[in-house]
Amino acid sequence: MLKIRLQRIGRKNDPAFRVVLTDSKNSTKSGKFLEIVGTYNPKAGTTSFNAERITQLLSTGAQLTDTLHNFLVHNKIIEGKKKNVLPKKKPTVSRKEAKTKK
Repeated sequence: MLKIRLQRIGRKNDPAFRVVLTDSKNSTKSGKFLEIVGTYNPKAGTTSFNAERITQLLSTGAQLTDTLHNFLVHNKIIEGKKKNVLPKKKPTVSRKEAKTKK
């Protein structure tokens, strides 16, 4: 399955991201991708997407990651609701309760 995801580029403490089309079996850090379809620079706050190409890829069956879905909804490239990408909080257990459970 093809995925459209963020790939980190840039040096240490200076993040920048490419928006790439890749096979879902490739790891994010492998560097393998089929096509670059945009960029994102968090320090400058700039994004640039090839909107026509992204919509074409989505119509042929490519999947978006949740973070990229939220970017595209924010920039009005696709329609829909934003997805929650933050992890769910686990209930905290005090040390006394943890000892009594053992």
